[in-house]
Formats: sequence, C-alpha cells, structure tokens
Amino acid sequence: MSEQGGVVKLGLPKGSLQESTFELFRKAGFMISVGSRSYYPRIDDPEISAVLVRAQEIPRYVENGAIDAGLTGLDWILESGCRVEEVAELVYAKAGFRPVRWVLAIPEGAPFERVEDLEGKTVATELVAVTRKFFSDLGISCRVEFSWGATEVKPPRLADAIVELTETGSSLKANNLRVLETVLLSSTRLIANRSAWKSERKRKKLETLALLLEGAIQAQDKVGLKMNVPRDLLAKVIKLLPSLHSPTVSPQSDDSYVALEVVISEKVARELIPALKAAGAEGIIEYPLNKVIP
Repeated sequence: MSEQGGVVKLGLPKGSLQESTFELFRKAGFMISVGSRSYYPRIDDPEISAVLVRAQEIPRYVENGAIDAGLTGLDWILESGCRVEEVAELVYAKAGFRPVRWVLAIPEGAPFERVEDLEGKTVATELVAVTRKFFSDLGISCRVEFSWGATEVKPPRLADAIVELTETGSSLKANNLRVLETVLLSSTRLIANRSAWKSERKRKKLETLALLLEGAIQAQDKVGLKMNVPRDLLAKVIKLLPSLHSPTVSPQSDDSYVALEVVISEKVARELIPALKAAGAEGIIEYPLNKVIP
C-alpha cells in the first residue's frame, strides 16, 4: 500500500485501555511502542499509522474521517451518536476479557429500592446521553448531570445517584455504594469510517486486523497440549480430552505410537495432565497460545 492511498490511520485508546490494547496487539502479532510523552505509537506494520486518542473521542474522529478506524467502547459509540461502521466486537477491558457494566448506583442506606424511586432526583454520570435515554425509556423524569470525574464520591451530597462504569465493583463498594440496576453492558469495538470502509484496500486490512485480534482474544486462558500415546490406549486417552474440536492424531515412525495434539482451557490442563499420564500418555508438553482462529 502506498503512504497516500493505502495506510490505515488507526486510533488506539489512550488511558485505561491503553496497556491492555497494546498487549492484545502483541499477541495478535503487532509490536507497538510509544514514548512516555508521545501520542504517536510506532507499530511494526507499514500499512498502519497509529495515534493515541481518548476512547470517548474516537467515534467522532472516525465519523469525520480524521482517522480511518479506531478501538473504542460501545458505550462511547452510543453516547456520541456517531455513524460509523462496526468491524468487530473485541471483548476485552482493563481488568480482563469480559464486557464492562455501566450501573446505576446509590448510597448504602438510601431510601431507593427501585429505579422509579429516583423520579425528580439528580443523577451524576459521564455517560449523559445514554443515561437520559435509559430513564426516558422507563418514563422516569430526573436530572442527569455530567460528571467530570470522581463520580463515586458525589452521592449523597452532590447527587442522589450515579451511573458509573464498573468491572469488578470494588470501587463502588469502597465508596459505600450499591448497584440498583445495570444501565448498559459494553465491550470494545473496532469501528471504521464509512468512506474508508468502502476502500477495498483499507477494508481488507481492517478485516485482517479484526481476525488476528479476535484470534488473540480466543487464545486467552487456553493452551496447547502435545503428547505421545500408545496406539492401543488412544481411545482411552481421547475420552479424557475436552477440546475445541476433535484432537489431531498423527502417525509416528514407531507404529505402536501416535502423536496427539489438542487445545484446551489452561485451568483444565492442570487437572487433565496427571489423568493423561495415568491413562498412558507420554512426553506430554504444554505450550502457550497467542492466537486461536476458529
């Protein structure tokens, strides 16, 4: 691809998602490096030019064509109302590989038992548009205020309730808050500018990128196992194996043995390996995986 017509301008999330995004790209096969004060990461792919942008702003810059594509949350896509092409859902976050929740939270001991009890009350959040729609859809009238940060400390003096992002719930508990309702489940999305998506070259590059990133996510918490198995014990060993598909069985130069290979959960492996050994498997090797492409 030429620098002028083919390079994909990619927005990577600056902030809480930055390190987990860089690690995901590494497992997908892309090395990214950036100086402590730089907003322009170096990526070892001449077809991608990267820039660090706050996840909240990425949908807007993708929509207006300042960048061709970017990684941001479903929450910020909905909040911005921007019209973009969704290339892939990538279920990862700062603390793990699962969706995150925006929750309606209230102080412990507050006299609210249902969402309807917040009629006429004040709710603080960074996710203003989504929160207003949430209450509007329920027919509840309340004041939704934008919060510039430290949202958890606002109830009960500065707000009656908050809508806040949580992965583990630990910050809410630390601030003596309890969840009343889930407002939105969100996950990271790879999005593209609609004009850029019409470019065959850029679309192909983004589809390839999505495939590799999805493969890296699929490989999380999985390992490969290789082993030698006496042919007469093969059926017994195979019965022990949970796998994505049937295990791969290959002949060896010694006709009395076969080589067996399988992909399994890493947690399963620690229980399974002793059982495989007891069933007659030999030379068992466990190895990590970077990508699993279904």
